[in-house]
Amino acid sequence: MSRSRPRSLGVDPATGKEAFVIARPGGFLESLADAHALEAAAVLTAVVGAVLEAGEASDAELAALVPPLHAALDDCVGMMAADRE
Repeated sequence: MSRSRPRSLGVDPATGKEAFVIARPGGFLESLADAHALEAAAVLTAVVGAVLEAGEASDAELAALVPPLHAALDDCVGMMAADRE
């Protein structure tokens, strides 16, 4: 994952708009983006786990989960790779 791409800091509850930053490695904004990415991945994991456990999702519903799962995995792998640099 390229660390120079915009990273989400979450959604402003007042406006409903998502805030993005291009964070400096090791900086405060990067740590906020990392925390948001980990929280989002944890919530997504719980949702996908519940859907799979119920066992009643259609193929289309399961396929809709793939893009957000890929994005969450990409963010987490990027954080691990940055820690090794």
